Amino acid sequence: MDRPNVLIVMTDDQGYGDMSCHGNPVLKTPHLDRLHEQSIRFTDFHSAPVCTPSRGQLLTGMDAMRNGAWAWAFGHEMIRRDVVTMPQVFKKNGYRTGHFGKWHLGDNYPYRPKEKGFDESITHGGAATHQTPDYWQNDNFDDFYRHNDGSFQQHKGYCTDVWFDLSMDFMKRCQKAGTPFFCYLPTNAPHTPYYVEKKYSKPFLAAGMDEEVAKYLGMVVNLDENMGRLNAFLDANDLADNTIVIFMTDNGGTTGTKVFTAGMRGRKQQYYEGGHRVPCFIRWPRGAFGSPRDAEDPAQMQDLLPTLIDLCDLKVGNAARQQFDGISLADLLCGETEHLSDRKLVVQWSKLDFPAYGDAAVIWKEWRLVHDRELYNIASDPGQQNDVASQHPEIVETLKAHYADWWKGVEPLVADYGRPILGGAENPVRLTCFEWRKKTTKANVTVQYSVWDGLKANGEWMLEVETPGKYRIELRRYPLEANAAICAAYPARQREFVHFNECKALPILSARLRIGDFDQTLAVKPTDKAVPFEVNLPAGEIPLKTWFMDETGEELCGAYYVDVTKR
Repeated sequence: MDRPNVLIVMTDDQGYGDMSCHGNPVLKTPHLDRLHEQSIRFTDFHSAPVCTPSRGQLLTGMDAMRNGAWAWAFGHEMIRRDVVTMPQVFKKNGYRTGHFGKWHLGDNYPYRPKEKGFDESITHGGAATHQTPDYWQNDNFDDFYRHNDGSFQQHKGYCTDVWFDLSMDFMKRCQKAGTPFFCYLPTNAPHTPYYVEKKYSKPFLAAGMDEEVAKYLGMVVNLDENMGRLNAFLDANDLADNTIVIFMTDNGGTTGTKVFTAGMRGRKQQYYEGGHRVPCFIRWPRGAFGSPRDAEDPAQMQDLLPTLIDLCDLKVGNAARQQFDGISLADLLCGETEHLSDRKLVVQWSKLDFPAYGDAAVIWKEWRLVHDRELYNIASDPGQQNDVASQHPEIVETLKAHYADWWKGVEPLVADYGRPILGGAENPVRLTCFEWRKKTTKANVTVQYSVWDGLKANGEWMLEVETPGKYRIELRRYPLEANAAICAAYPARQREFVHFNECKALPILSARLRIGDFDQTLAVKPTDKAVPFEVNLPAGEIPLKTWFMDETGEELCGAYYVDVTKR
C-alpha cells in the first residue's frame, strides 16, 4: 500500500462544545459532524489550556515544559533547538511538508517553520491577527502573511478561506508530483479579534445574541464551510481514502462558552476540564481502523507524533523516540487493543516568567488533581463541582507524588529562553516586544494596541549572536511597513472589518540602546522613522534593551520594534 498522506487541521480557541455533533443548541456544523461520523473520536483527549503549549506538544510528542514552548510569548513560546519535530520526521522519510496558518512557536530564526522542518510555510505573525509580530493592521481580510523567505506578501480573501485554499493547492501539487504529503493547517479562527463577514454573524445577531458571540459563532460557521470544501476536494481528487485526516482544537473554549460548555467547568487558560479537553477526530478510510467509534481512554496531544510514526511506518532514530512523553495510539485505532495502558498525564503551562510548582492538572483515569490540592471524579461529577480530596487522600497522594517526580524532570529546563539569533540565516532580524522577558515587563505588549496607545512599557530581549562583527541596530516605534515617524500620530484607517483609530503621538526626543557592553543615547528628530546605532558584537548570548525618552530624559516606553542587520 502507498504511504498515507497526513492532514492535520487545528482550529484556534474552538471549545469542545462549539459544534453541533457535541450537542451545541444553536450552532450547526454539518461538515464537522460528517467527519465526526466517519472517524475514531477521542472523547477524553487533552491539550494544554492555551495556544502555544498545545502546538509544541503536537509537533514534538513532548510535554510543553520539556520542549521549551510552555508560554504564549516572552521568550518561552519556542521549541528548543535540539528537539526533533513532526515535520522533520516526515521530511526525512520522503514526505513533502507544508504549513498554512497560525504558527505561534517563534517568529525568528532558528524557530520559524522552515527551521522546524517545513518545505513550505505561509503564516501570520505572533498568536493572532494584529499582534505585534503580525503585519501592521491586518484584519483577517486581504492580509499580508509571512512566507518561507521571511517576506510578507498579500493574499486576497478571508483568512480561513486563504489557509484552506493554500493547503488544497499544496496537496494537489504533491499529488501531481507523486510525493506523499504532510500538511499542517492550523487556523487562527475563531481566535480574537472576531472579524468575519456579516453573512456569517447575522443569523446569530437576529437570534438576539450579543455581537461578540455572534461574530465568534460566525467564524465557526465559516470554518465548518471550509471543512466541507476540504472534504469535497479530497473526494474529487481521489485523496480521501489514503489521507489520514486529524481534526482538533488547540485548547478549551472562550466566547462560545457563553452559549454551551458541553457540561464542562472552565475555559481557556484554566485547569478544569473545559480548559484542556478538546475534540480529536481521526479518519483514514484505507487504514485498518474498522467502524467509526468513540475511544474513551484519556489521550493527549503528545500521543499524535508517535501514533503517526507507527501508522505511516516512518523511520525514526532511537534518540527521537526517547524524547516522547506521548505514546502511540495506533493499536487502539486499528482495533489491536481496546484500551490504552494505565498512565498519568500532566497538563501545565504558565503566564509567569517561571512556572509555579503545582499550578497544573494531573489526569488519571476518571480522576483530576487540580492545583495540586483539588480532586474531582469526572465519571460521577463531569462538571467538577465537588472537590472530593478529603474523601480520597490516597488518590491525592498518588497524583501528587506523580507530579512531584514529573516536576523534577522538567524544572531544570523551564528557565531556558528561546533566543532569536543575530548573524545567522535570518538577516535582517525583526525583533518585537512580543519577546520581551516577562520579568522585565508587566504590561501586555503582545498586541498592536500597545503600540497604537503608546503604552508606557519596556522590556529586555534575550538574544544570541552567531557571527561576531558589526551590526546596524534600528530602534522603531512602528514597524517598517507602517512607514511612520517615531513621534507621529499614525493616521486613522478604515479596513474591511475594523476602523483603526489614530495612534497616539509621543514626545520622543532621544533613544537609548544597551546591548552587552554597548550603551549609547542618540537624539530623535520629528521626522525620524528609526534611530540607527552601529555596534560591534561578540559571539554568544547577549541581552538587548532600549528606551525612548522625552525632553526631560523621562522614559516613555521601549522601542516596540527593533531591526538588526549584520553588516
